[in-house]
Amino acid sequence: MATGKEIRGKIKNFESTKKITKAMEMISVSKMRKAQDRMRAARPYSEKVRNIAANLGAANPEYVHPFMQQHDVKNVGMIVVTSDKGLCGGLNSNLLRAVTGKLREVQGAGGQTHTVAIGNKGLGFLTRVGAKVVSQATQLGDKPHLEKLIGPVKVLLDAYSKGELGEVYLCYTRFINTMKQEPIVERLLPLSATQMQREAAASGKQHSWDYIYEPDAQSVIDDLLVRYVEALVYQAVAENMASEQAARMVAMKAATDSAGNLINELRLVYNKTRQAAITKELSEIVAGAAAV
Repeated sequence: MATGKEIRGKIKNFESTKKITKAMEMISVSKMRKAQDRMRAARPYSEKVRNIAANLGAANPEYVHPFMQQHDVKNVGMIVVTSDKGLCGGLNSNLLRAVTGKLREVQGAGGQTHTVAIGNKGLGFLTRVGAKVVSQATQLGDKPHLEKLIGPVKVLLDAYSKGELGEVYLCYTRFINTMKQEPIVERLLPLSATQMQREAAASGKQHSWDYIYEPDAQSVIDDLLVRYVEALVYQAVAENMASEQAARMVAMKAATDSAGNLINELRLVYNKTRQAAITKELSEIVAGAAAV
């Protein structure tokens, strides 16, 4: 049985751990609010770009952008968005499980996967499983910067435009609420004009109008669709960061509660051990006095 000194040492260690997890929980609460604000602030931009792109596509059906063209190629591109740090529960493992399923599906169809890793956890996983990582972006910090994302993502966009990839998927964790985050593997390319028009109509901001183009319709559509895809990737990264902070807050709260329970149990054991030691000492004193 552990001595009182050993138990006191364990209690002190768990109290230190509890302070650390409580501090991390409070930090995550603050960062989560800021991440949610950034996530919501990015939505109107992507919605506006999508609505304009849908209107332009409907107004110029004769021009098909490379991002909307179908390619009969088995190779697939995947943009995998994960966190740089751990201690956020099953956030990354749930997403990477879904990514693994997609990788196996592509390999089973005889294709090869070209991946872009955004975040250290995803990069480490893709390297371990032997996936082909064509570019990466890590150490993004608490606030995503579009200029850091454009370069790595452009590698896959250029490959798709050249006809080297049949599809491009975006994998991230969607923020539902503080207690729930959902791993998502959705198709990014090819873009569907019908889908964009349907989403624009669902947003309630669909209008029919004509445009005056400068210099021409093709140049405007080319630039706009690239911005639209970049906005989708930025939105995915922003949602993943909000999900990361929410998951870390929940995980740290659970760790704090577990540490508190262990401290209470150890204090109970310590009190019992101390009581047993006192009882034994009294018994020895009484026995000694009786012998005299």
